[in-house]
Amino acid sequence: MKSGLQRRLLLLLLVPLGIFALVSIYFDYQTAGNVALQKDEQLLRLIPLLTDSVVAPGATPDSAPVLLLAPALEDFIKGLAGSAGFRISDAKGGFLAGDPWIADILPATREPEFHSMEDGGVTYRIAVQRVNTVAGELIVQLADGSDPRQQWVRSILLKVLLPNFILVVAAGFAVNWAVTRALKPLIDLKEAVERRSPRDLSAIDPLTTPAEVQPLVSALNRLFGLVNDQADGQRRFVADAAHQLRTPLAGLQAQVEAWAQAARAKGADGAILLSADKIIKLRSATRRTSQLANQLLALSRADASAMGAQPTQRVDLKDLCESILPLHLDAATGKGIDLGLDARSAQVNGYEWLLRELLGNLVDNAVKYTPPGGTVTIRCGLLPASGDQAPDTHPPRAAEGEGEANGVHRRWGVFLEVEDDGPGIAPEERAKALQRFYRVRGTVGEGNGLGLAIADEIARVHHSQLELDYACQGTGGDAGDAAQGPRGLRVRLRL
Repeated sequence: MKSGLQRRLLLLLLVPLGIFALVSIYFDYQTAGNVALQKDEQLLRLIPLLTDSVVAPGATPDSAPVLLLAPALEDFIKGLAGSAGFRISDAKGGFLAGDPWIADILPATREPEFHSMEDGGVTYRIAVQRVNTVAGELIVQLADGSDPRQQWVRSILLKVLLPNFILVVAAGFAVNWAVTRALKPLIDLKEAVERRSPRDLSAIDPLTTPAEVQPLVSALNRLFGLVNDQADGQRRFVADAAHQLRTPLAGLQAQVEAWAQAARAKGADGAILLSADKIIKLRSATRRTSQLANQLLALSRADASAMGAQPTQRVDLKDLCESILPLHLDAATGKGIDLGLDARSAQVNGYEWLLRELLGNLVDNAVKYTPPGGTVTIRCGLLPASGDQAPDTHPPRAAEGEGEANGVHRRWGVFLEVEDDGPGIAPEERAKALQRFYRVRGTVGEGNGLGLAIADEIARVHHSQLELDYACQGTGGDAGDAAQGPRGLRVRLRL
């Protein structure tokens, strides 16, 4: 973390400095170019003065002409002592007068020309021209070693690159020191979190962290809270499951002990004395334990937080209801319950195995708590998407050529419900009935209090919720129904 911020800060500093250096080099070169142009213009003005300085020819054709330097030219050469000079050559480039270190240059025309040469580590700008003088046709050359454009590389090195390099090195040390000091609270926070025990999910005090890190600390505290709540829920679930398993296991152990004692007591003919009642109780305890284990597994698999990332599939609710019905016919027939099916074509995106588990638990609950001779009905179909209207299994059909795009089907939702004429659940008990291991007061028969809890968990996985209501409000045309008041239970899931 520290080195990453250091690299980032160094990069953010070095890039602007590099850009500034390039801009500075560009402007320095432009400035040098402007000064060089002025130097060239000065040489152009001095070339005629050098030509006029030849006042007489030499004694012989190969001898030096008589010179009388103009004051301006003399001042130029003296002002740049060691960096300026002149040369006068004959028409063929032979040296006549001036500084012999200046290379002989033969201009092709009579127009002034500029050339460069290096001597003694200095680059000279040379103006040369072929002229006619009193001594005949001569070549005059004027050299200037103070041209800034010729020296700009050395100037850039000393004035731009070196200072910027020193600045970058100093900035590197400064950034390293500043980042180390600035990140100390964050590094302390990291070390404090690393030293924590996996069981320690207490909140971090935001006031002990820098203002920039406080949103991160608040997010961590929220995460700690969610994880802590989930861990508490898991602990409660394990405790409740252990408590619920204790009862059927104790009953099963008692029945087995009674069976063992009965096996020791033999009749006169040597047969084992074992009553059918003990066998039925043993079977009941075994079934209840097996059902509880299966329900606990289903509740764990139907965790809404774990199913959110799983892909859904197209589920045909009519086929689902038709496959669930035979599984509960034997239990319903044994109690004399009329188990019916009112299923219409309906499809929904969801998790088929979870919806099967939901419907199976609802039907099992209905058959279990409906008194003998009662009625249980499984339904599915289409339902108006808004309001609390009754199910309508025949929604309006689209006109010829119209489809779902015209909004005909979008007004209809899908529902799945189980209705019975058992004791029902009072409104004040319905929220508690959806809790794990809760059994409604006055409920007869054996149960674990997990059926509705599993169904509610599956409903939340499908972004819905169970709707619990009386199956009969006791206000119909039948006088008996009105006398009995609300009864039965209707559990509906809208999808």
